[in-house]
Order: sequence, then C-alpha cells, then structure tokens
Amino acid sequence: MSATVGLETPIGWLAIHAGEDGLARVEFAEGPVPESGRGRARQIAGQAARELREYFEGTRRAFDTPLAPSGTAFQRAVWERVRAIPWGATVTYGEIARALGDERKVRAVGAANGANPLPIFIPCHRVVGADGSLTGYAGGLERKAWLLAHESRQKSLPDMHAPRDIRRP
Repeated sequence: MSATVGLETPIGWLAIHAGEDGLARVEFAEGPVPESGRGRARQIAGQAARELREYFEGTRRAFDTPLAPSGTAFQRAVWERVRAIPWGATVTYGEIARALGDERKVRAVGAANGANPLPIFIPCHRVVGADGSLTGYAGGLERKAWLLAHESRQKSLPDMHAPRDIRRP
C-alpha cells in the first residue's frame, strides 16, 4: 500500500509519496497534487506533510518521519552523510567524497546527491560546489537558494527534533 499527499509551500507544490515502511519520495509538482492511499502509508505521508509545513514555518529543524528511499548502497551512504550536514551549513561534494574515503568520487557523490528522492528530508540543498557556488538541484537553483536563505534566517532555533536513520531495504 502506498499513499500520496500534496503540500503547497513557499517554493511550490510538493508531492509526498510514502509506503508502509516510510517516506519514499518527495517531488516538486506543477500544481495541486491528487491525494491517495490509506492506512500506515497515509499516516506517514501526513506526518511528512506536517513536518514540512513546520519546516517552512520556521519551527522545525529536523524530521522524525521514517525514511525509506530506494537507492544503491553508495547512494544511501552519500545520503547519510548529507543528512549529517548541520542546519544552515553547507559542505562541498569533495568534502563528502573525502568523508566516504575517496576524494576521487566527487562526481559519483554529485550523481548520488542528484538522485536523492527526498529533498529537504535529506538536505541535498546544503551541498555546494568546491568554490561555494550553488550547483545542481532537482528543484532548480532558485529553490536551493531559497532553502539555504530560509535556514540561515532560522539559525537561532533550538534543535527540537533529532534525525533518524534511513531505513535499509
């Protein structure tokens, strides 16, 4: 069973897709999103929507929704590193590659970051180019800039929620 809910945000509509194991995908949508599903999947999608609403209101810095993204072992390792980037901070693709043990994997890190199915929950907007410039974002660079500015404005918020691990398939 799966479920989808829509959420209108300051950066546009989001389609939130969940299964019974957790949040599977968040996609940028062109407009209102048809909602579907029930049961645990619907509860998870609803929880994700509430937490995103709080994020955009400036009252949430971390998420409690269980995550269940689909990806390779390398992609999941990159996403775990991305989830560890502190609120309002940025790191480079090279820093993530070095943290994973091979600075030559910068492009592979970029590809994994680009394949992130859970933007904001896995904050790929916090990854920047080697010179600090904004580079690639599935939602577009304007959204990436907005998210970084939003977090910068909210840096004084206390850490009210600790992130949870991504579930393994």
